[in-house]
Amino acid sequence: MEGKGALSGIDWRGKDLSGVQLPWEDLSEAKLEGANLAGANLSGANLSRAKLAGANLSNADLRGAKLEDANLKWSKLAGAKLRKAHLSGADLSNANLSGADLRGANLEWANLSRANLGEASLSGANLEGANLIKADLWMAKLLGANLWGAFLERANLAGANLEDADLRGAKLSEASLCRANLSKALLSGAKLRDANLCGAYLSEVNLSEADLSMANLTGANLTWAFLERAHLVGADLAGAKLEWAYLRGANLSEANMSDADLRFAKLIGANLAGAKLSGADMRDANLRDANLSGANLRDANLEGAYLLSNANLSGANLDGANLKEVVWEEEKVEEEEEAEEWEL
Repeated sequence: MEGKGALSGIDWRGKDLSGVQLPWEDLSEAKLEGANLAGANLSGANLSRAKLAGANLSNADLRGAKLEDANLKWSKLAGAKLRKAHLSGADLSNANLSGADLRGANLEWANLSRANLGEASLSGANLEGANLIKADLWMAKLLGANLWGAFLERANLAGANLEDADLRGAKLSEASLCRANLSKALLSGAKLRDANLCGAYLSEVNLSEADLSMANLTGANLTWAFLERAHLVGADLAGAKLEWAYLRGANLSEANMSDADLRFAKLIGANLAGAKLSGADMRDANLRDANLSGANLRDANLEGAYLLSNANLSGANLDGANLKEVVWEEEKVEEEEEAEEWEL
C-alpha cells in the first residue's frame, strides 16, 4: 500500500473497491464517482472534498472519517458506519443513508435534501443549518440532536425520536411529524405551518413564539408544553392533551380544540376568537383576559375555570356548558406565578 498522502487526488472512478482496507489514508480530493466501496474500511480516512457522487458505500466503515465538503450526491450509504464522521458542508442530496449510524456526526450546513435517512441513528449529531428539505427521516433516532435553524420543509419525520433535540428556529412547514416523539425538545421560534403532528408526543416541549398555524395536532400530547405567544391560528387540536400547558398570549383564533383536554391550562390573554371548544375539558383553566368572542363552547366543561369579568365572551356559544364554580371576580384569583416557572 502506498504511503499516507500518496492517494490524495487519485482517480478511481467506477473502480470495484469493495471491501478495500484504507483506514486513516489521505484520499482528499480523490475522484471516486460511481466506485464500488461497499463494505470498505475507511475509518479515520481523509476524504475531504472527495468526489463520491453515485458511489456505493453501503455498510462501509467511515467512523471518524473526514468528509468535509465531499460530493456524495446519489451515493449509497445504507447501513454505513459514520459515527463521529465529519461531514460539514458535504453534499448528500438524494443519498441513501437508511439505517446508517451517524451518531455524533458533524453534518453542519450539509445538503441532505431528498436524502433517505429512514431508521438512521442521528442521536447527538450536529445538523445545524443543514438542508433536509423533503428528506425521509421516518423512524429516525435524533435524540439530543442539534437541528438549530435546519431546513426541514416537507420532510418526513413520522415516528422519529427527537427527544431533547434542539430545533430552535428550524423550518418545518408542511413536514410530517405524525406520532413523532418531541418531548422536552426546543422548538422556540420554529416554523411549523401546515405541519402534520397528529398523535405526536410533545410533553414539556418549548414552542414559545413558534408558528403552528393550520398545523394538524389532533390527538397530540402537549401536557406541560410551553406555548407562550405561539401562533396556532386555524390549527386542529381536536382531542389533544393540553393539561397544564402554558399558552399565555397564544393566538388560537379559529382553532379546532373540540374534545381537547385543557385542564389547568394557562390561557391568560390568549386569543380564542372563533375557536371550536365544544366538549373540551377546561376545568380549572385560567382564561384571564382571554378573547373568547364567537367561540363555540357547547357542552364544554368549565367547572372551576378562571374566566373573570374581563374575559371577552361576546357571541360565544355556551349551550350545555358546565359553568359550575366558575370564578368571575378578580379579587378571588391569586396573583399569577412568573412565566419563567413554566419554561422548560
